[in-house]
Amino acid sequence: MPNTLAYLVLALWPLVTIFIFLRLEIGRAVIWSLLLAYLFLPPPPAMFDFPMMPPLSKETLPSISAFLMAWAMRGRDLKLLPKSVAARALMVVFVVSPMATVLTNDEPVVWGPVVLPSLRLLEGIALMVNQAMLLMPFVLAQNFLTRESDQRDILVALVLAGLVYSVPMLVEVRLSPQLNTWVYGYFQHIFEQMIRDDGYRPIVFLYHGLWVAVFALMALAATAALFRESDGRHKGYLMVATGYLWVVLVLCKSMASIVYSLVLVPLILFGGRLMQFRVAALLALLAVGYPVLKGNGLIPSDFLLEQATAVDPERARSLEFRFDNEDALMERALEKPAFGWGSWGRNHVHDPVSGRVLTVADGRWVITIGVFGWVGYFAEFALLAWPIFILAGRGFKGLDVARVSPWLGPLALILGFNLFDLLPNATITTLTWLLSGAMLGALDRGLYKQPDKAPPTREAGELHSIM
Repeated sequence: MPNTLAYLVLALWPLVTIFIFLRLEIGRAVIWSLLLAYLFLPPPPAMFDFPMMPPLSKETLPSISAFLMAWAMRGRDLKLLPKSVAARALMVVFVVSPMATVLTNDEPVVWGPVVLPSLRLLEGIALMVNQAMLLMPFVLAQNFLTRESDQRDILVALVLAGLVYSVPMLVEVRLSPQLNTWVYGYFQHIFEQMIRDDGYRPIVFLYHGLWVAVFALMALAATAALFRESDGRHKGYLMVATGYLWVVLVLCKSMASIVYSLVLVPLILFGGRLMQFRVAALLALLAVGYPVLKGNGLIPSDFLLEQATAVDPERARSLEFRFDNEDALMERALEKPAFGWGSWGRNHVHDPVSGRVLTVADGRWVITIGVFGWVGYFAEFALLAWPIFILAGRGFKGLDVARVSPWLGPLALILGFNLFDLLPNATITTLTWLLSGAMLGALDRGLYKQPDKAPPTREAGELHSIM
């Protein structure tokens, strides 16, 4: 169980957010308040779970705090919806569709001795509030991270945070993943899953070692992007940092993230911007369309298993386990295809005699379809991918890339690979929403380079020359 410090840190985070917003320009305050909370706050089960309310955890409490500070400082400028009609529609559906889920699940689900309750109207309201809270980083980014300098600030923040976070990561690689236990009094997942190849995966204060690997991948990609555009002595420092962070990523022992890096980093270092947009769009399209492809037998599961067996039989068994569970969960989801089964684990398959849960949901896509149906799934995935699709579409229409921010390509690729990773894993975080919102905000502002306007005088503080 979480100790007193875990709850104290969560309770004090709104004060930390106020301090950050009073010290930094608002765009940087949004980045750093959300990034630091994601990396260092205690993960669930440390949360404040009040009746009839979504839990206040490291995912939601920082978003609320940052949103309220932005509203207090710049409420007149804060627009809840983007210019894009499609993005507006997807945002509304994302927030409202859980009520339809509740209204179509007014019956209990019985599996032997286990009775899963029907969903109530108040739960629908709570789910809608939770969806709105998940969107807060997206809304903040599309309002305050729209300039070329803001895009660079995101990459710089990922680099600095990655370098700092690599220290506790390496500590756990050497000593075993114990930091969350030492600091917050509990281990947040299954310890055996952090053991890999006679060594350890770091987990630090995140949800799983896979989340740490994805963050390391983001930091590596950001470092490579800054290295490409830098000159002078900074180029040498960034080259060393790129190599160092790749070594750290390898030590995370996540095969998927390592393979991603072998494609992502060369694309950032050597790919043209149009190529970067198009590859990111392809990854996003695969993420959005994967359930349809799989449902129509267009995913070569047997071939993938054969290739995985040739590389590592243990990984192949893990992949086969995922595929089998995806098939069972999809069959269950098709019983309520439009709006899903809702919460309380109603989307899982249980043993009809004992009531024991028989399925494991790993990928975000299969979780979302099971809980919120195809409507909720499409609203979430299409909304996250929408700015990438727009960028790629404009690229095909003769976009003058020489006049476009050099940071949009790397950001699109980082987001694209994160979306693609939602197929095997559920690695959607506040950073995912932040990246998507920043790209959509850039599109709303106009892709071609514009002079960065000085921030209003009421915004206090600046980071120094390293930013």
